[in-house]
Order: sequence, then C-alpha cells, then structure tokens
Amino acid sequence: MENKRRIAILGSTGSIGRQTLDVVSQHPDLFQIEVLSALNSSDLLIEQAVRFDANAVVINNADKYQKVADALDPHGIKTFCGMDSLCELVRGDNIDIVVTAMVGFSGLRPTMAAIEAGKVIALANKETLVAAGDIVMKAAAKHRVPILPVDSEHSAIFQCLQGAGDNAIERIHLTASGGPFREWSREDIAKAPAAAALKHPQWNMGNKISIDSATMMNKGLEVIEARWLFGVGADRINVVVHPQSIIHSMVEFADGAVIAQMGHPDMREPIQYAIGYPSRLPLDNRKLDFSTLGSLTFQSPDRERFPALDLAVEALSKGGNMACIMNAANESAVAAYLRDEIGFYDITDIVAECMDGTDYVRECDLDTIFETDTATHRRAAELAARIASKKR
Repeated sequence: MENKRRIAILGSTGSIGRQTLDVVSQHPDLFQIEVLSALNSSDLLIEQAVRFDANAVVINNADKYQKVADALDPHGIKTFCGMDSLCELVRGDNIDIVVTAMVGFSGLRPTMAAIEAGKVIALANKETLVAAGDIVMKAAAKHRVPILPVDSEHSAIFQCLQGAGDNAIERIHLTASGGPFREWSREDIAKAPAAAALKHPQWNMGNKISIDSATMMNKGLEVIEARWLFGVGADRINVVVHPQSIIHSMVEFADGAVIAQMGHPDMREPIQYAIGYPSRLPLDNRKLDFSTLGSLTFQSPDRERFPALDLAVEALSKGGNMACIMNAANESAVAAYLRDEIGFYDITDIVAECMDGTDYVRECDLDTIFETDTATHRRAAELAARIASKKR
C-alpha cells in the first residue's frame, strides 16, 4: 500500500468496531481513522477518537452529544449527531473505506450513502443485504464499488474464490457452530432464558448476533447474504454444522473439489483481509497448530429445533420485501426476548406470523424497504406484547 487507507468505522464501539481498531493499531503506517460512530457508548467513543486521532465522530444518541463534543473539542476532533450527519460524513473525500459494523437494519442507510459516493465497503452489517440485497448490489455495480465481506463465513468464501479462476461455483458450504443449544432438546431450548442463549461456545459477539446464533437465524441471514454477494441461489447454498469453528466456509466446484478457508475463531482475520485487500497483513493472533488440532466434525442442522433456517430460505425464495419483513420481525422479537418478555421459540413464531401477515411487495425501492421495516417492527412489537401479557 503506497498511501494510508482512510477509514470510517460505523459502529466503532461494538465488537466488530473494536476489533477493527485493534487491527488498525497493529498497522499505523497503513491506516488512518477518519470517522468513528456509536449509538450510546459515549465514553468508549471518546477514548477511541483520542487514541486514534480521528477527524470526526458521530454519536447517534442526542442526549450524549454535548458530553462527547465537550470532551473532544480540546483535541480538535469534530463531533456530530444523528444519521443525517453520518451519511454526509461517509461521502467525504477524506474517506477511502467504510467499515459497516453497525448492528441491524440501521446500517442500510449509511451503507447506501457510502456506495453512492463510490467508497469501498467492508461489510459486517449483514442486515443491509438481507433487507435490500437486490437494491444494494445494483447500486454497487452502478457506482463500481467493491463490497468486501467481513463476516467470517463470507470472507472465507471470498478468499476461496481467489484461487478459483473463472471456474463457476457449484455449491457454497456455510459452516455454523450450532450455537449454545446444539445438543439441547427442543423442550429444554423452549425454556432457555436469554442468559443461556448468550453463551456462545466459540465466538465473543454482541447480544443480538449471539441470540441469532442460538436460533440459527444468523445462519439464515448469511444464506441470504451469500446469495447476493456471490450470485448463487438458495439451492446451491448448504449449511453444515461444524462445532469446532475452524473451517469458516467452503466452496465446491463442478469436479467435486472443495476449497476451504481455515483459522481459529477470531474476527480480526476477516477484518484485516477486508481492509487490507488484496494484501494479507501480519496479525498478532493465534495460529493453527495442526498437530494439536484434533478432529473436525460436521453434521446437518436440525431444522425442527431451529426453524429460523427454513424461514430465511422461504424469505429468499419469495423475494421482494419478504426478507426485510423477516429481518425486522426478528430484530423486534430478539429485543423482546432479551428483555425476558417472550420465550425462545416465540422469536421464530413472531417472525413466521409477520411473514404471513405483513403486506408483501414484489417490486421494491428503498422507500418500500424503509416502510416495510417500520410496519413490521410495529406488528412484531404488538405480537410480542400480546405474548408478554399472557406470561404475566
């Protein structure tokens, strides 16, 4: 890299954002942090901005704006508030790469703003492609913007394809850890509190994605994301449970050959590949020792215990705004589960009911997607409240 790559991190105080900054800290000669954003974590945002000498920050909670502004003003770091400011900043000439590490549907609008401004996208916000994959990928093609996956599974597929030449994908094999309930009975899962669902056996993630992993909705979202990133249908995307989380995903070709990408469960690996692409940068991390690795096992997911997978495939097959409906319902239901208002399987029940009962639109624009998200959140919240009232 001849010049420093100038980076904006959307969601810098979350798990992916913090690990991105760790990668950047290992290569200060290659990267410059320009913009950081957070929803609520004002103290950490201030600390990050000062440490990495950011040009500007965005705090989305207006109640915390003045605190952040007062702390950063002596350092010459500009403070902004709200989504409009974030969208404007990512369009700036001082940004080369936008790392979209925000959680949920909220990442769509600033990602679209960055794409329209021609920025390289390091995509960690899978909901962007789940809710509006066709729109996002068409915009990326129009503006000639590369979308480099940060999700470990999609990064693995992307890395496998670097050695594929012009050979077409026969099948994608998305690996899943199986989550904390992989060996639990359906009866025990049904009674599981959020505290149990948050105890992921391999990865250290935020609350929402940890619950999605427990329901396997996360893998369903990744099936949809893979469809848009790699241009393959759901019938050529296979989900396989791999509890050791060493093989992050695989690509199969017409001759039966399978290329896999391996590594310890460490999100800094796909992060460095995305922001450093096409270079592989040195990384202070744990390396594989095959002499001590032990066995690697694989099994099919149990779709009865984890119905979210089939809901995602159904949403993908229907197209239009159905995946947006599914995603919004899941976001709302997961939030209710984390508040201990509903049970574990109520999450997928709410998603299924919203998919059946929310207005379906085949041909969508961005306005339709935003309207769908709002309407579905409202409906899912009503369903969750109804369930919660019965529990009391």
